[in-house]
Amino acid sequence: MSPAGTLAGRDSADIESFLEMMAVERGAAENTVAAYRRDLEDVAGFLAGRGGSLHEATTDAIRAYVARMAARGFAESSRSRRLSALRQFYRFLFAEGGRKDDPTGPIEGARKKRPLPKIMSEDEVDALLDLAAADAADPALAPGKAVRAARLHALVELLYATGMRVSELVSLPRSVLRSKNRMIVVRGKGDKERMVPVGEAAREALQRLAETMHVAGVGDGPWLFPALSESGHLTRQAFARDLKALAARAGIPAARISPHVLRHAFASHLLKHGADLRSVQELLGHADISTTQIYTHVLEERLIRLVTDHHPLSAQSRD
Repeated sequence: MSPAGTLAGRDSADIESFLEMMAVERGAAENTVAAYRRDLEDVAGFLAGRGGSLHEATTDAIRAYVARMAARGFAESSRSRRLSALRQFYRFLFAEGGRKDDPTGPIEGARKKRPLPKIMSEDEVDALLDLAAADAADPALAPGKAVRAARLHALVELLYATGMRVSELVSLPRSVLRSKNRMIVVRGKGDKERMVPVGEAAREALQRLAETMHVAGVGDGPWLFPALSESGHLTRQAFARDLKALAARAGIPAARISPHVLRHAFASHLLKHGADLRSVQELLGHADISTTQIYTHVLEERLIRLVTDHHPLSAQSRD
């Protein structure tokens, strides 16, 4: 990768303008902006090495870069991501009048095949929740262990009840405990806020957590899930580790379980029981419905079952 300081002035300015647009107008997260920067600077460095520039790149030059990625063994997902970054960059330049064409237009990129999301069955989720609840209710636990058990129970109940991203979950404020509403505010990507409903079981788990922390003398800090970390709250990695340990004790292979898998289970089970895709999109905090469409296989199964069970010409209906 070529650092920004070695890029042509025009390329560097174009990249900065594009990244500013992504951050300000589209609310792209800091990590997303950083990834776009790395990708674009890498392409710009390659083009500069051929005596060209990002600003004036031709379709053939972009094709050469794509071919170079393939020759170097880049995965399809990585090639697709970089080509996507380039497409967005050149669309931005075209819209702003910086270019009169889009050199990526004629390029057929590596089609990224989205794998179906890993999910848990409803029975597996029930086993996980039941074990977490039993641990939290164990009267023999010392105060410190009781807090950790109540915390894990609340985390699992909240994650399955809301489908939050793990980063959103572990950074919830302590004020959630004081709220009597059935909805809580979640701060998601790009600092965008959304409202998510919290079911009765999750609210009871939160109440148990509040009582357990009070008995153990845990101070009233700003975080719902405080921890001795740089941020002051539980880390994603610590929660993932505890979740895998819980799953293993529940008889579920730990390798199949992660906070993200539980988020997928939330979405898939909602759709299976009749929720529409747009509502699930809002609950998950997806900016684009295309992201939520990884779950369309669940809708397809539901529609097939609906026709099989209820259409007057189906074999089952005629039996």
